[in-house]
Amino acid sequence: MSQTGKVYLVGAGPGAVELLTVKAHRLLTGAEVLVHDALINPELVALVPPTCAIHAVGKRGGQASWSQDDIDQLLVKLCQQGRQVVRLKSGDPFIFGRTTSEIQALKAVGCAFEVVPGLSSAMVAPLLAGIPLTDPVLSSQFAVVTAHDLEPQNWEALAQLSVLVVLMGGRNLGAVCDRLIRYGKRPETPVAIIRWASQPQQQIWEGTLLNIPQLTKGQKLSPCIIVIGEVVGLRPYLQP
Repeated sequence: MSQTGKVYLVGAGPGAVELLTVKAHRLLTGAEVLVHDALINPELVALVPPTCAIHAVGKRGGQASWSQDDIDQLLVKLCQQGRQVVRLKSGDPFIFGRTTSEIQALKAVGCAFEVVPGLSSAMVAPLLAGIPLTDPVLSSQFAVVTAHDLEPQNWEALAQLSVLVVLMGGRNLGAVCDRLIRYGKRPETPVAIIRWASQPQQQIWEGTLLNIPQLTKGQKLSPCIIVIGEVVGLRPYLQP
């Protein structure tokens, strides 16, 4: 056991082992303890040594799960025990994650920590689907938003942007489309939904703001990235 504990807050990227950073891969293969989220690819978990203690602390909507305070205190306890801890988070640790809470808990008791960036699925999923987020003609800007809670968003402003990338939007797909149309987005605006980006079970649906809710009715969409904008129409020209 190490005499001095440290917590590494590591971004796992979109899921595929090949899309880990070199540093994240090195930390996983040498971890004493792994604390990971719900959507982590099992192949990433398999990278840790056989002696590594594993704690699955994922939070999934509508299911019994760890509270954020419990996770914070687990990290503190493990670090104070002198362990080298990899806290593995989907995508990038700070893109709609709760990394700030974990850092505050660690700092409050003097625990050492380090943040290791990861590729955000907001950027990677469109690319893997052949969709550019910017284009000299079709898109001079894009925004990344969460649809976990619709109320804080300025839908009138978002409807004016060339491209929207929506995270955590599977359950609220219909409401997202309705609000964008209500605030001036063309109903015919192309939409792509990418589920399990970068992983073998990746799925992609295409439609428009008007018909994508019906096209995907009855489908389990989570975890997904939703891309809204004319750039979705470039897919046929940019795929191998």
